Amino acid sequence: MKTYIPELSEQRMIKRAPNRPIDFGTDCDYIFSCLQDIERSFELQGFPGLAPEQIPARVLIRQFIVWWRTLEPANANQQTAYARLPGTIRLIDTISSWWAERA
Repeated sequence: MKTYIPELSEQRMIKRAPNRPIDFGTDCDYIFSCLQDIERSFELQGFPGLAPEQIPARVLIRQFIVWWRTLEPANANQQTAYARLPGTIRLIDTISSWWAERA
């Protein structure tokens, strides 16, 4: 894994995300399948003992950002899973912005 120094834009995305589990609506399957793909292909356990629906959005986006900035894909399966991270991060950020506007 690479060394990671958070960028301001990443810190803002993390801060914007609710610090509680949220309903990702129709996007939950995509988001949670990305989590499963990363865990499986890199042999990681991001959130042991927690169902995906129990993970606070802030914690989830933080973990995705850290993985995006630190993981180094070594094979095709890892590259495929890794390539989904930017879109998933942006999706969570968009949903978080929507939740913030509703509050």
